[in-house]
Amino acid sequence: MPEWELRFEPGSIRSWAGRYAYGDDSAILEAGRRAQAAREFSHADFLLVCKWKSPRSQSKCSRNSSSEVVEITKIALTTQIEHLRIGVLRCLHGVDWPTASVLLHIAHPDPYPILDVRALWSLGFDKKPNYYTFDLWMRYVQVCRQIATSQGVDMRTLDRAMWQYSKEHQGSL
Repeated sequence: MPEWELRFEPGSIRSWAGRYAYGDDSAILEAGRRAQAAREFSHADFLLVCKWKSPRSQSKCSRNSSSEVVEITKIALTTQIEHLRIGVLRCLHGVDWPTASVLLHIAHPDPYPILDVRALWSLGFDKKPNYYTFDLWMRYVQVCRQIATSQGVDMRTLDRAMWQYSKEHQGSL
């Protein structure tokens, strides 16, 4: 199967999203709403989101000072430069591509998908890339935006659908 092609019918996105069973994400979505309104993350909301994405990274993420979190996330949520949006977040301790993508996903006014091995598998990647690059990230963003727009769903719905489809068809990772 070629990369960047959904493994399931696009018309079933809402159905797959409705089966999403990762757990309650309402707290991180609320943190995202606060960050979007403030155009920056508070230290507490940053730690909450990081823990949701990767509990193992919590000790590294907690090394960031409140001022570092505020200043760096302010840049990510206000710049018009795509490379800077994702790149600056990766300056924070414990934040790499997947966690940076969650921060953008829940708080940026522009729609961003969550970079996750399950979502990539649902788009035709049989194996996780050895490393992530900006070019891979931007292609992923563009493909997900195109799918979401063509199907009339928001990015959170598409993300849930891809994650759930992988969970039920790919097996454990």
